[in-house]
Amino acid sequence: MVSSPRRWPVLASTGLMLSLLVALPQSGMAAAAAPKSVSSSCTPTAHFSPHQFPRHPDIDNRWLPLTPGANAVLRGTVRGDDGVLHPHTIIATVTDLTKKINGVRTLVVFERDFDSGQLEESELAFEAQDRAGRVWNLGEYPEEYEDGSLTGAPSTWISGVAHATAGVGMLAHPRLHARSYMQGRAPEVDFFDCAKVAKTHQRTCVPVGCFNDVLIIDEWAPLEPEGGHQLKYYAPRVGAIKVGAAGGANAEVLTLVRTGKLGANALAHIRAQVIAQDRRGYRVSKDVYAHTPPVQRLQPASR
Repeated sequence: MVSSPRRWPVLASTGLMLSLLVALPQSGMAAAAAPKSVSSSCTPTAHFSPHQFPRHPDIDNRWLPLTPGANAVLRGTVRGDDGVLHPHTIIATVTDLTKKINGVRTLVVFERDFDSGQLEESELAFEAQDRAGRVWNLGEYPEEYEDGSLTGAPSTWISGVAHATAGVGMLAHPRLHARSYMQGRAPEVDFFDCAKVAKTHQRTCVPVGCFNDVLIIDEWAPLEPEGGHQLKYYAPRVGAIKVGAAGGANAEVLTLVRTGKLGANALAHIRAQVIAQDRRGYRVSKDVYAHTPPVQRLQPASR
C-alpha cells in the first residue's frame, strides 16, 4: 500500500499546469539533497480576512495561474510502505465551479491521484487569490479509495470549521531569504504545511519543454517529519512543472507530461463529477464538509 503523499498547490494555467517539482532524475531513483537551513515550523505570512478578496475568484498569480478548463497530467513514482516504487499519476483540472469558504468565493480544483493505474484519491481543493496577489488554500475534500471503493475522507479540512485556518499556497512576490510561511493548518486532522522559497531564476526542463526563471519552493509538514521535504519548481505564467522528494519515507517524483485546455464537452463531464463528489461530501464528511454551501457554476466577472 502507498501512503498518500502531501498535497501541493494545484495546477496552473496558460499551458495549464498543476503544481510541483524538484529537479530530479526522471526515473525517480535518486532523491534531492535535503534542504539544510529550513526551520522546523512556520507562521502565517499574512493575516487572513475575507475582506481581502474580490467577489469573483480570478487567479492570475505569476507562479500559479488557475484558469477554468486548464488540465494537466503528471506522471512519476511514489515509494510505497512496502519499499517498492509504484507508478503514480496526477490529473488536475481547474473547474468552472466555485464554493464559498469562510466568507471567500473560491475556485474549485479537481485532482485525481492514481497509484499503479487505480484511483487512490479524488480531491476537491479550494483556492482564492487576494487583492495583494497571494493565492490561498482554503480547504480540501480528499476522498480516499481502495480497490475501487470509497473508504471515506478523513483528511477533510475547511477554513473556519473545527479551528482550521487558511494558508498561502503561493506568494505574490516570492523572494529568497524571506521567512517560511504557513500553507494551511487544521488541528483536528493534524494538517500543518509549511513552505519557504529555496531558489529563484533557475532553468528546468521537463517533457513539455524547458523553462527559464523557474522558482523553487521547499515544502514540509512539521507534524510529519518522516515525510521529508518536497521541492516544487514553478515556471512563470505557467505554474508548477515538476515535483521531487528530498528524503522522506514515501518519496514522490513527478513531472508534467501533458497540458491543455478542455473543450466544452470534456469540461462538462468534469463538472458533473465534481458536483456529484460535492453532494456526496455532505454524507461522507458530516462534521466538516457539510458546513459548506454547495458548489455553483462560475459566473462571468461583472464589468
